[in-house]
Amino acid sequence: MKPILFVDRDGTLIEEPEDFQVDRLHKIRLCEDVIVCLRRFLQEGYELVMITNQDGLGTKSFPEKDFSKPHGFILELFRSQGITFSEVLICPHKPDDQCECRKPKLGMVLEYMQRTDWDRSRSYVIGDRDSDLQLAENMGLVGYQISRDLGWTDITKDILDAPRTAVAQRQTKETAILIEVNIDGEGNNEIQTGLGFLDHLLQQISKHGQMDLRVQAEGDLHIDDHHLVEDVAIVLGTAFKEALGTKYGIERFASTTVMDETKSEVALDLSGRAYSKFSGQFDRPDIKGLSTEMIPHFFRSFADAAQCTLHVSVDGENTHHKIESCFKSFGRTLKQASRKTGTGLASTKGSL
Repeated sequence: MKPILFVDRDGTLIEEPEDFQVDRLHKIRLCEDVIVCLRRFLQEGYELVMITNQDGLGTKSFPEKDFSKPHGFILELFRSQGITFSEVLICPHKPDDQCECRKPKLGMVLEYMQRTDWDRSRSYVIGDRDSDLQLAENMGLVGYQISRDLGWTDITKDILDAPRTAVAQRQTKETAILIEVNIDGEGNNEIQTGLGFLDHLLQQISKHGQMDLRVQAEGDLHIDDHHLVEDVAIVLGTAFKEALGTKYGIERFASTTVMDETKSEVALDLSGRAYSKFSGQFDRPDIKGLSTEMIPHFFRSFADAAQCTLHVSVDGENTHHKIESCFKSFGRTLKQASRKTGTGLASTKGSL
């Protein structure tokens, strides 16, 4: 689902004149850095919606003809720079009219509030007035207020260059899992699952994937390790998928090989399609309470939750080394595939 940027016009896209009416072409001045920043939002997969109060539009004090020509010029100016707005929402009323569409009321965005096809968690309202911040609050979104101290470059950096993080959890009668992940971290981790070897394997993902990872997990280990390992993989895959966000600009594909006396290979496609294949045999039934049969199941559960295609193969002698090398390779592959190196989506379909 695409995130949406709900953007005010006067004072946000263009500078607001002293008389508060943009009714002549000579009054149009673009806000600093607005073009380059909006282009970047579009490259990151955002949809742009303009939402503006135009006091008394259509009345004698502000005739439609005085509005239309400058407004059309503004839209064409942005369009010439590759910036289009999927919708332009205009309230023409004055405050005394007590309408339901004037910001910060929700009249103009009711349709969006009822839709479920956009990503609210990564959508924002940007404006220059307190009413824009109030609109954001009313919509349940984060708002940014343009000012002398906070410009378009600052806002863009705060939204698009922030670490990709997510928190996911799963609570059942069998397990209680909480996982926090920062894809753009440094490999810091705090992991407690009740299974020492599983903790060790998750640390390999964090360290070699250079992602910060916090895992708190409890499960019915008095029965066996199946539910705990499966649910940790599910929650980790869920958190990773959420942290990836729009997937715009990521490498998408990755493969890696790790050698000791053991050779492991992991191939990954952040495709949006869940598929997993594991090739390899283990000579021991378990290591410190972790069943070796759960290793392929871990990767399959992760792939299902993260909606990715994952192939893992391993060959060697020592079971400990074989399993550990799989997880080291897996961490490195996650880092490579999720790395941002471009713009747009690495897909001819236009979606991942």
